Amino acid sequence: MTRLVAVKDVVKKFSGTVALKDVTFDIQAGEVHVLLGENGAGKSTLMKILSGIYAPTSGEIILGDQSWKSLTPVQSRKFGIRLIYQELSVIDHLSIEENLFVGSIPTRRVLGISVVDRALMREKASKAMSRVGLNRPPQTLVSALSISEKQQVEIAKALVEEPRIIIMDEPTSSLNDEEVARLFIIINDLRRSGIGIVYISHKLKEIPVIGDRVSVLKDGCYVGTWDAKTTPIETLVARMVGRELNHARPDGQNIDKNDKVFAVDALSSKDGMVNNVSFELYRGEILGFAGLMGAGRSELMETIFGVRPKSQGSLTLNNKRLNINNPTDAIRAGIAFVTEDRRRTGFFHNFSVAENISILPYIKSSRHALSLERLDYQAENKMGEQYKTALNIRCTSSKQAITQLSGGNQQKAIIAKWLAAKSDLFIFDEPTRGIDIGAKAEIYSILRDLASSGCGIIVVSSELPELLSVCDRIAVYRHGEIVTCLDNQDATEEKIMHAATVC
Repeated sequence: MTRLVAVKDVVKKFSGTVALKDVTFDIQAGEVHVLLGENGAGKSTLMKILSGIYAPTSGEIILGDQSWKSLTPVQSRKFGIRLIYQELSVIDHLSIEENLFVGSIPTRRVLGISVVDRALMREKASKAMSRVGLNRPPQTLVSALSISEKQQVEIAKALVEEPRIIIMDEPTSSLNDEEVARLFIIINDLRRSGIGIVYISHKLKEIPVIGDRVSVLKDGCYVGTWDAKTTPIETLVARMVGRELNHARPDGQNIDKNDKVFAVDALSSKDGMVNNVSFELYRGEILGFAGLMGAGRSELMETIFGVRPKSQGSLTLNNKRLNINNPTDAIRAGIAFVTEDRRRTGFFHNFSVAENISILPYIKSSRHALSLERLDYQAENKMGEQYKTALNIRCTSSKQAITQLSGGNQQKAIIAKWLAAKSDLFIFDEPTRGIDIGAKAEIYSILRDLASSGCGIIVVSSELPELLSVCDRIAVYRHGEIVTCLDNQDATEEKIMHAATVC
């Protein structure tokens, strides 16, 4: 294979903090090079150096046969490096073809005036869309597309300018199994055309399926590179986190089925997404919800939390009948909801870690939902530092902006927010999406500790191994209804999928 790009002995420091230390990494034509590491290991920093967003403190970047101390975004793009972020950057109110040319609209001269070259746009858009298998008219608004189709738009956007290297950051985090299979077909086609792919993922089962080589970063340092097809996952995990992780199933021995912490009776939503749902949650247990994408699991949780209006049904928490008409009612009743899209609905982007953690106690105790007239900044900082320590939130201090934290640490800060509110029922919707394996283990430990302390815990997850390793019982949800509930010791992936798909 031909080496396209390499970095050699790269160091990157931020205000004295070393984000990368003597990292060496290369990408070859026609390969998928998987990059692994816990959140904060330096993966994103390295990719931003390749794309010209960051300049390395020291080290060397080699493009072809030329050596550079740093790149600008223009130089990176000129060489053919494209970065597709985990958070999709498509613009919903523009068409597919308009999205493909944001920032690089082709023009032509007409009577001495520069005008948009629509014909060239249509030609290039159709070619790129064909390469990724996106069978939609180029004029289609992106708002009408599914998540997987928006992912195809992102890849097509990278292909419009004939890239040499495409960096994919967590490309499957929001895709179901069928959509992942389609994405892998696209990646294999790109690989055969000679494009080098850098593939960043926390889903370790994908590595031998899609990867050629796999490299590991830990604490900003390069650990090593291995064959992606033959290296055991356990070996890679040990290199990433430096410890063995416990995947044993819970045995449910501390669950008292005479002690109900939460009950739902005949709950339905006004929009019809939830249909006559009933279940019970016992003190000390974690109840999982499995189902296909679109089955309505998140809609059920939103109805419980008051985001979606209910048409009928009752909720009981700690033997108290609840009257929930909106999320504020749910917060004051002691219900916590860790949503699946943490960046959009999980935290306040303009707040620090401490401010995010301490906001809910104020909302819960104030007469008005957002009345903050009694803010005590000293207590706020004390609370932030307390939960920073208790949940091992990795940040410089609790005064740091929450947007500067890794995904796993943001998730722990969100959980801390609900702990500070003294919640009795915790609903976790996709609690480890986009989180590295080490942070996942920490989240799982937090879930089990909460259950052991007497809180009610509900976990919605699309990852069946996660449900099997964390939950005591697993409710299978289909078309707005619970179709069965399996004890963990009897549950298998096959049983769960059969219940989720067979009518």
